[in-house]
Amino acid sequence: MESKPFVTSTMHDGVGTISFFHPQHNAMPSHLLTQLRDAIEQAGRNNDIKVIVLKSEGDRTFCAGASFDELIAIDNEQSGQAFFNGFAQVINAMRACPKFIIARVQGKAVGGGVGLAAAADYALASEYASVKLSELSIGIGPFVIAPAISRKIGVGALSQMTIDAKTFYSAHWAREKGLFADVLPDLMALDQSITALCDELTNYHPEAMAEMKRVLWSGTDHWTTLLSERAAISGKLVLSDFTKDTLQRFK
Repeated sequence: MESKPFVTSTMHDGVGTISFFHPQHNAMPSHLLTQLRDAIEQAGRNNDIKVIVLKSEGDRTFCAGASFDELIAIDNEQSGQAFFNGFAQVINAMRACPKFIIARVQGKAVGGGVGLAAAADYALASEYASVKLSELSIGIGPFVIAPAISRKIGVGALSQMTIDAKTFYSAHWAREKGLFADVLPDLMALDQSITALCDELTNYHPEAMAEMKRVLWSGTDHWTTLLSERAAISGKLVLSDFTKDTLQRFK
């Protein structure tokens, strides 16, 4: 397995694949989130790309959320807001992208990783893709990603995950709630399902898909401001004595 973090983009037969990796369970530091945002925006502008697949490397973890090392180093509200704004910018890039984004969720998703899956237009998962929102247990909350998650699974399920912050919910639970379109038994079946879906979508009318995406995301134009405001909330809370003490215990 490659040990250095990366975001890469490839294209084949109208399918743009954006891959990310970090050795710490695909936790995403700020510079990788910036690269991921840029890759999504670039793919959205590429007329040769008809559909986008978002995936991470490795077998059992899709994304462990934000970088713990960066989180624990925050020492002022401005840097705190900037840190949490990383996932906000990626989610807004996914929302504004004119192409359908298919998430390949091959393993566990925590915090921001759940946000990425929710911000995708369609998510396919493996049996290993359990999900958890752990933020409240360390003294913050899933403020930035909550709009994307509640849009997919509803406020009730979001509330359940947020309050029961130490529980991993199964991939099948996530499918029942609407986060995943399907759960496949293994990685081979997952990739076959994604390939079949992309083969269909690349034959659809690009303008029709772009218009449909606008319809599906209607009412979210204010998210650029909303998610930045939510990032400021987290950026302030992470400086509290409670959160600092909790993070030190985790460290």
